[in-house]
Amino acid sequence: MTALAVVSGGLREPSSTRLLADRIDGAVRAELTRSGVSASSSVIELRPLGRPITDAMLTGFAVPELEGAFHALRDADGLIAVTPAFNASFSGLFKSFFDVLPEETLSGMPVLIAATGGTERHSLVLEHALRPMFSYLHAIVSPTGVYAATDDFGSGAGESGLGQRIKIAAVDFARLISSCGPRKRRDVFDEEVNEMTRLLTAAQNRDRTNPVDG
Repeated sequence: MTALAVVSGGLREPSSTRLLADRIDGAVRAELTRSGVSASSSVIELRPLGRPITDAMLTGFAVPELEGAFHALRDADGLIAVTPAFNASFSGLFKSFFDVLPEETLSGMPVLIAATGGTERHSLVLEHALRPMFSYLHAIVSPTGVYAATDDFGSGAGESGLGQRIKIAAVDFARLISSCGPRKRRDVFDEEVNEMTRLLTAAQNRDRTNPVDG
């Protein structure tokens, strides 16, 4: 079973960002099913997590609600990340969530990037903001993202316009997930503890080998 995580950074209810996230999620799961891969998905809505995200930035600690979102991402085989666009960049809430996400959570994870905005003028958010950010986080970003302007949501889910772009992105993302194979999860805390133990053991061994004369 391939586990997908869907992060929706919509700030309003109802949200065109969530609508786009749901359509992409459905298209990706359908494409995986066609290739013989069963898939499930969990949706992480950032709007209800606004206060916990801010608190985590200020204190360095995540409440259980936010930890649950972190665990859903850690256990996923692929991520669909969708944000509203503001001034040709992602929203502050969207960026803040990934700022407080534990280090290396997304390392080696396939990610499909998507964004919504009022006009096509913001479409470069995919290449100028989202792709560099997820590459920095060591994710593997799918070659095809999806941008949807307000007018796109009136054209339906047919084989033209937004529906066609979603289908193309879903095909590319399903292929990326399959080519990456099973994802090796990393636990950075355990890695740091193991490294500290190794250093302490090495220091103790040196002390035994080279005792200091009193």
